[in-house]
Amino acid sequence: MDSLTITAILLGIVEGLTEFLPVSSTGHLVLATEVFGYDPGQWEVFNVVIQLPAIMAVVVLYWSKFMEVAKGLFAGSRDAIAFVRNIIVAFIPSAILGVLLKKKIDAMLETPVIVAWALILGGVAILLIERVAKQGEYRPVENVSVGKSFAIGVMQCISMIPGVSRSGATIMGALSMGVNRRTAAEFSFFLAVPTMFGATAKQLWDHREELAAQSGPVGWSHIAVGSAVSFVVALVVIKLFVGFVSRRGFTPFAIYRIAAGALALVWLMRG
Repeated sequence: MDSLTITAILLGIVEGLTEFLPVSSTGHLVLATEVFGYDPGQWEVFNVVIQLPAIMAVVVLYWSKFMEVAKGLFAGSRDAIAFVRNIIVAFIPSAILGVLLKKKIDAMLETPVIVAWALILGGVAILLIERVAKQGEYRPVENVSVGKSFAIGVMQCISMIPGVSRSGATIMGALSMGVNRRTAAEFSFFLAVPTMFGATAKQLWDHREELAAQSGPVGWSHIAVGSAVSFVVALVVIKLFVGFVSRRGFTPFAIYRIAAGALALVWLMRG
């Protein structure tokens, strides 16, 4: 197995593991650039494409929910309409700011130190929220209020800082408003579908020439391998995540973030 294929597998694992955990997939991919020592320019398109399979894992695991909502919309179901309303309301803030702040976001992606500090500070924030947040009862996403849905969407915007974590920002934002852990996690999963599809579609369009040419050493075979790995790992992670946080909470992820961020700082300052 050549080194490029091994790197594709490792990055696929990183993406699948971290996309839906409150630890920042983008941050880990940025740090992986430093640790693995690969050329980020060669793997830029790869990192964009392998997000799609991870997102599809949500659609596969919650297929029955999506079908129920689709049928409900045609039937005029209040729950189905409320579900779509909440996701759209939460999606709007990041959709607007993502377009307005794209250049600044891209600039931060080139600064691994920002990622390391964001991991540490995000871990501390999770510990504080876990300590003070009151646990509400489980309610499906459609029962979350419009106001809370919008506030969760605003919190998602913080994740534009690499290392913050999209899922972490939305889940912690929901918890701070008294939303149940399981509800918060599911809301984050569902919100990821339009958010990540939109962001990935924009990136694919921006890199359409590189995708068409595929002139670099990282080819479609490597993208296929990374995508397959990302999809399978994300399936497992999503399936286990809700049950885990319902029992154990988010403290283990906070500790991991702080440790990973500290190690990253040591690595980045090594000479």
